[in-house]
Amino acid sequence: MARIGVDVGGTNTDLVLECAKGVFYHKVPTTLKNQSIGVVDGVKSICSIAGIRTSDVDVIVHGTTTATNITIEHNGSETGMLTTRGFRDILHIGRHKRPYNFSLHFTVPWQDQPLVKRRNRIAISERILPPKGEVETALDEEEVREAIRLFKKRGINSIVVGFMFAFLNDAHERRAKEIILEEMPDAYVTLSSEVANVMREYERFSTAAMNCYVGPKTAFYLRDLESKLREAGVSSKLRIMQSNGGVSTIESCAARPIRILMSGPAGGVIGGASEGVMAGVKNVITVDIGGTSADISTIPDGRVKIMNPRDTYVSGHPVLTPMIDLVTIGAGGGSVAYIDEAGAFNVGPRSAGSEPGPACYGRGGTEPTVTDAQIVLGRLDPDLVLGGDLKLDPELSRKAIEEKIARPLGMSVKDAALGILKIINNNMALAIRSNSVARGIDPRQFSILPFGGAGPLHGVALAEAISARDVIVPVAPGITAAVGLLKTDLQYEHTEAVIVELNASDDDDLAHINSAAATLRERVIAELDDDGIARDQQMIEIVAECRYHGQGFELRATMPDGPVTHANKATIVTSFHDQHQLDYGYSYRDQEVELITLRAIGRAAVERLNIPKVSPTDGSGINRALMFVRATTFDDGRTLETPRYDRTKLYAGDKVNGPAILVQHDSTTLVPPGYVAETLEYGNTRVHRAGIA
Repeated sequence: MARIGVDVGGTNTDLVLECAKGVFYHKVPTTLKNQSIGVVDGVKSICSIAGIRTSDVDVIVHGTTTATNITIEHNGSETGMLTTRGFRDILHIGRHKRPYNFSLHFTVPWQDQPLVKRRNRIAISERILPPKGEVETALDEEEVREAIRLFKKRGINSIVVGFMFAFLNDAHERRAKEIILEEMPDAYVTLSSEVANVMREYERFSTAAMNCYVGPKTAFYLRDLESKLREAGVSSKLRIMQSNGGVSTIESCAARPIRILMSGPAGGVIGGASEGVMAGVKNVITVDIGGTSADISTIPDGRVKIMNPRDTYVSGHPVLTPMIDLVTIGAGGGSVAYIDEAGAFNVGPRSAGSEPGPACYGRGGTEPTVTDAQIVLGRLDPDLVLGGDLKLDPELSRKAIEEKIARPLGMSVKDAALGILKIINNNMALAIRSNSVARGIDPRQFSILPFGGAGPLHGVALAEAISARDVIVPVAPGITAAVGLLKTDLQYEHTEAVIVELNASDDDDLAHINSAAATLRERVIAELDDDGIARDQQMIEIVAECRYHGQGFELRATMPDGPVTHANKATIVTSFHDQHQLDYGYSYRDQEVELITLRAIGRAAVERLNIPKVSPTDGSGINRALMFVRATTFDDGRTLETPRYDRTKLYAGDKVNGPAILVQHDSTTLVPPGYVAETLEYGNTRVHRAGIA
């Protein structure tokens, strides 16, 4: 059985292949105009490296940034919306929140970059009432048909339907969809009750609108990729990483692309968590530093956290879909250093990407980047990047930093390069604190786990900045996100609004809860059945999303085994109190707890990537891995003759004293003076201060 994980980043596309011959890693440039070209080229290349045929591949798991990039670049589909008369401007009004309360200079994303323009939001006569979902005003079907005819004239074929209280009764939304497809059979249609069957009309409408906004282009990409793989002789199953850390099918993700808005970063967090397990470390802070951005996630006790729904915003728009808890900032190898109009020294968030890329790439880029700073300081060897496949010009790096930074600020090129790294490291340290210290987590109890092509160059600096215990460098840092794709399960989720005061619930309320749970269970089982998963391999979990009476948002609580009864409903209440205590540091044990939503999570375990152990040290010494010695400048300003070691030739138990640089095809690890790099049993590396066990 051969399996491939493919993660597409802003600069490179990373691949890992597991087959009978072993585990193989590979990188190819990302083809930004059409990511599928780079993916197919990478699949063919890594199969060639492993000596297998493309037809031998059984499964490909893909992490994609297609949907994410659409939201960032604001180039989604022109979308039309049908909504309840009187509520046309819900998407514009939002929740009357100001992004920055005390600033006079700010933008409101949901108004400045609307997912649906106002002229394309058409009100329809219909009304469903709470709390039971009774129909007060029947759906005016002729108004729906007239709206669709208008959309056709405007060339709009992506249509979202969001009616008030559809989460209580979706009959009007379903009928509107039938009419839309009668009038416009090729339309891309999203119902709010299909993608976010929960209360809160603004968030529900926004989620559905986002699905339609990114849907057509994302669906085209996924199906185009599948077609190109077939043409390349790959007949394997294609799975897509979802924002919640599970994988799903092409069909499911094409219909609900909001599930994959954080597809790329999710694979990195899963991969980082598994690397922590292999290193015997449960508390890790993953820092995925690529060419364009840095994705940061705190993993306490080996548990990947799911973000609270109140925080799940994408490009300023609320999206009610489960996402791994992470922070993304514009900090990567391609981040551009510049002097702003006020004369301040800045780095990022703008990136040079892969075209033209950093100045040293020689592709026409003239602005200095973080990669150029690493080159100037001797931390990256221009003849060794990607095993020598990517030739870099150090003179172009020096020229860019001198002309754009050093000369205008009256400093040396070396100090300017050190300044670039100090600024970018401080930016990342602030983001790490926002995901740890700001949430009551002490980073002194955690290890920094840096990966991505640029990660291990920054690992020790970040650990020092936040006082982390040590640094754990993965086996293949530049490919860790791709590795994570082969270490996760199939996963589907469905929700149902069930609003019940648990302490005061009666027999009818409990019957409602159990009926909704049974319906949700059937839905996820049906999806797993469609994916060919045997019933005995299906794992179904029902989660209760609860809040204190009148509270703004919910937290997840554990459901009892079997039906909910008066005897066991306290299980939900107690679990919610405990979760509130964990997340916020306090709880109100005597207050009423409301159940708001039931969520069914269906999983199917898949075979995990098996990373082989490396040979134990044989006493031959680390000189077997020594390549050469070159001058390197460290953060304290000292320039020292620094040996380079081939990391792949280090054995478990080998210790390399700094200053040193560990070189491998996909990444480079910096070991400053006063630090020791110890190779662990799977080939991962622990970097810590000398004299500290």
